[in-house]
Amino acid sequence: MHPSRPRTTTTAGSPARAAATVRLTVLLTAVLLTAAGVLATSTSPAAADVPGSGAKPATADARAKAAAANLPGTSMKPATGNVSGMSTRPAITDTPGASAKPAAAGVFGTGAKVAAANVATSGARPAAAGVSGAAADGEVSWTVATASNDFGSDRPNYSYTLDPGGRLDDGLVIANHGTTPLRLAVYAADGFTTEQGRLDLRGKDAKQTGVGAWVRPGRPDVTVPPGETAEVPFTVALPDDAAPGEYMGGIVTTPVENGDADGRRLGIRVRLRVGGELKPSLSVQDLEVRYSGTSNPLGTGEAIVTYTIRNDGNSILTARQTVSLSGPFGRWSARADRVADSPPLLPGETWKVSVPVRGVTPALRLTGTVTLVPLLTDAAGSVAPLAAVEGTAHAWTPLWAPLLVLLAVCGLVVAAVASRRRRRARLHRDAPVRSGAPSTVG
Repeated sequence: MHPSRPRTTTTAGSPARAAATVRLTVLLTAVLLTAAGVLATSTSPAAADVPGSGAKPATADARAKAAAANLPGTSMKPATGNVSGMSTRPAITDTPGASAKPAAAGVFGTGAKVAAANVATSGARPAAAGVSGAAADGEVSWTVATASNDFGSDRPNYSYTLDPGGRLDDGLVIANHGTTPLRLAVYAADGFTTEQGRLDLRGKDAKQTGVGAWVRPGRPDVTVPPGETAEVPFTVALPDDAAPGEYMGGIVTTPVENGDADGRRLGIRVRLRVGGELKPSLSVQDLEVRYSGTSNPLGTGEAIVTYTIRNDGNSILTARQTVSLSGPFGRWSARADRVADSPPLLPGETWKVSVPVRGVTPALRLTGTVTLVPLLTDAAGSVAPLAAVEGTAHAWTPLWAPLLVLLAVCGLVVAAVASRRRRRARLHRDAPVRSGAPSTVG
């Protein structure tokens, strides 16, 4: 018989399997990168947890109770101190303003060019800067001040505490520092916070629901001779169903030309406390977290936290704010730089805020937390912090570092498998061929 042919082992399947493995690796890498891109772009912020349903603010502390205790009452005597509660601070650049639309600016103007000598000669005392003064452009030739009476003298503005159904009388002094007779319209208006965080008064034709409706000047207009003063009496009369709380407004004077106001306005603030229970309350609304990412896969990025502060109570409040972000289980936390206090917000007003947070670790799911400490200021100027209120929201971020590690591990596994199969194929190819034993014919 013929000697048996050597057996050879084919390895044609090994390169095919290696190629399939490489294709699978490329496909897996593409899927992971696509998923990372989706996570990077779909950072849809979640709605904030409304404090009424999530965070439960505790009752006011002893200092808050003490401050609230100073506010209620039926005494008609006004506080003689400055209304510190409305000494507004400008908001930071990243905090766009409240939703209220401002009326004509300058009602509490400080740009007047009225000489002090003229003020002294006229016998009228100019009010404190920022509370009353002349309107802008240096064209205004009059000042306004509180009248001296049983409520006191040298008052920078008006501040009253009055029960529903109550009534009181006071006066406004107007001084004409010009050389011609001055005819001024006089009216009361409600206050509001502008987008710049300052107190302003609504226009004469706007709907008035608080101070603007309850303060009634004794005459609609007055003519003041040059170099003289005139006093305009007014009455504060509350309806029987006036809601308890704090109200802000003012008495406005504006020149009348041919029966119409010319747009220049000058006024004094009126702060009114209606007797009854104070219920100070702030809430965080529309809280969103947006992660902008970073070009460094192993580095930290930046996030923008936006939210709206709402005064849900019946008192004038300022919000002290802190903003922070954290990853799962509270790890990798990052805190925003100091955020300026909000301006004093009247009941029902809102204030929009946008805060950047740097050094944020992309930990797949971020939790943004906004903490507000309401600050209650009474008519005497004392400030009491109330119980903190929190709001939270979440956002998704790409996990670049874990994805890179996973890709590296997959690459190493594929490379190891391919190398092992090539080594096996080479060993089979180089192995010696054994010849079959010769058969004997008997």
